[in-house]
Amino acid sequence: MPSIDRRQSVTVNIGGVLVGSSAPVVVQSMTNTDTADIESTVQQIAALARAGSEMVRITVNNDEAAKAVPYIVEGLAKKGWNTPIIGDFHYNGHQLLTKYPECAQALSKYRINPGNVSIGRKDDDNFRTMVECAVKNQKPVRIGVNWGSLDQALLTKMMDENSKLAQPLETRDVMLETMVRSALDNAAAAESYGLRRDQIILSAKVSGVRDLIDVYKELAGRCDHALHLGLTEAGMGMKGIVASTAGLAPLLLSGIGDTIRVSLTPTPDGDRSEEVRCGQQILQALGIRSFTPQVTSCPGCGRTTSTYFQMLAEQVTNYITESMPEWKLNYPGVEEMKLAVMGCIVNGPGESKHANIGISLPGTFEDPVAPVYIDGKLAKTLRGDDIVGEFQVILDDYVKSHYGANGSASKAKVEEFVVL
Repeated sequence: MPSIDRRQSVTVNIGGVLVGSSAPVVVQSMTNTDTADIESTVQQIAALARAGSEMVRITVNNDEAAKAVPYIVEGLAKKGWNTPIIGDFHYNGHQLLTKYPECAQALSKYRINPGNVSIGRKDDDNFRTMVECAVKNQKPVRIGVNWGSLDQALLTKMMDENSKLAQPLETRDVMLETMVRSALDNAAAAESYGLRRDQIILSAKVSGVRDLIDVYKELAGRCDHALHLGLTEAGMGMKGIVASTAGLAPLLLSGIGDTIRVSLTPTPDGDRSEEVRCGQQILQALGIRSFTPQVTSCPGCGRTTSTYFQMLAEQVTNYITESMPEWKLNYPGVEEMKLAVMGCIVNGPGESKHANIGISLPGTFEDPVAPVYIDGKLAKTLRGDDIVGEFQVILDDYVKSHYGANGSASKAKVEEFVVL
């Protein structure tokens, strides 16, 4: 797969995780617990980190939340997690950061929304207070512009200026330009208050896919700050996944983006970690990073009226998910392995030969045999009622013999898992 030339941005250190053009694109997420509920927040952060979130943002919206932050970080450390925690501040962040210095120190980064920092004020005293707190504690800051809470004074000014032009721009274009200007102006102000360029990340979040692409292309062309990507409200389920993928993929393929978040609306009591896995899958599908052996299943057709290949694909996927925590520790490189589980003879043998491990299951009316290919060569033919169990043993043996300290495949580039 061809490499992607990353946009050259300043690299930022966030609690030991590097973000910028010299570092891998980072997947992050955010809790939806009441931050003041220390135990629930610790549990959710640990679950997100276990799923692969490399940074986690939490809401810090009141005194109770600010008081809880150091205990949350301490609780995570006791569980063995040192995941950087980001404080999300709106309206009263200047008060909370100064009133609770332990909170300011415990966080790895502050997120400031310039549109919500000094609501109703003509100065930037609140913004300045937060930046100076970041400088004092040597913490990076994400200046996160959002079109749902855009600086209204700046927007009004730019709308007025636009109306006086001989050929005024469309309202959408003025709004996107306002977002870019807000991000750049506030970044410049932060630097003037003592924050270094390698302590600043910018974002300009919108809800529309085309708007996201356009605003980030403009922002990326006018600065060298590290950029955080994501739709501000992606939506629920399929809609959210498709919209996020459609918006992030063109930017990432253009080398734009240093951290990403897929802001999915979870179902009631749903798994918050789904947004982490979605972000990982976007990066892995684009060939930017590898996180886990990939399982891709064919839709089936008249040749595969049996559901056996679907069952095998599902069980292999689940087995990989369950095994990855151990595999990741003991068998580095396994996340790039390639597997093929084929449903019939049409493409089965050919696709299986392209994989590290491939199996061609019998389709409708085909002989009840399932040849297994290892690194392109026919290794074994499975028959009977325990094909799933036997294939799983083959998979385990391959992982143990080819990855980790005693493996040979870890020294070579191996592609994704494919289940068809």
